Amino acid sequence: MAIITILSAIAVPRYVGAQQRYRADAAAQRIVADLAMARSRANTTSTSQTVIFTVASSQYQMPGVADLRNEGTNYTVSLGAAPYQATLVSVDFGGTLQVTFDGYGVPNCGGTVVIKAGDVERTIVLNASSGKAAMQ
Repeated sequence: MAIITILSAIAVPRYVGAQQRYRADAAAQRIVADLAMARSRANTTSTSQTVIFTVASSQYQMPGVADLRNEGTNYTVSLGAAPYQATLVSVDFGGTLQVTFDGYGVPNCGGTVVIKAGDVERTIVLNASSGKAAMQ
């Protein structure tokens, strides 16, 4: 019984840490993918596409893009829900909470998005000149 208790005391914190890293990575990768989608959509349709972040509710949306789960509503991602269970710590796109890609796929400014899952933080950086987002 003592051996099981000791092994549990070692394994549980490692499991929780791994789960938090997974959630933070998954949320960051989702944001990177959605910024790429907004950029691509703007470029292929030759119209602007905006991504709006809401820090208080840890979500973001793309006006004009239909949500696949709820037709008639904007594409919305809630980072606080499963599987991410993460929070938006900060969003800064030139002092605003949104970025707009023009018809060529170029963002109006670069910026950063910081997310947190448990004790693990990830930063997503959007390059102002290329329009590419990357997790750091």
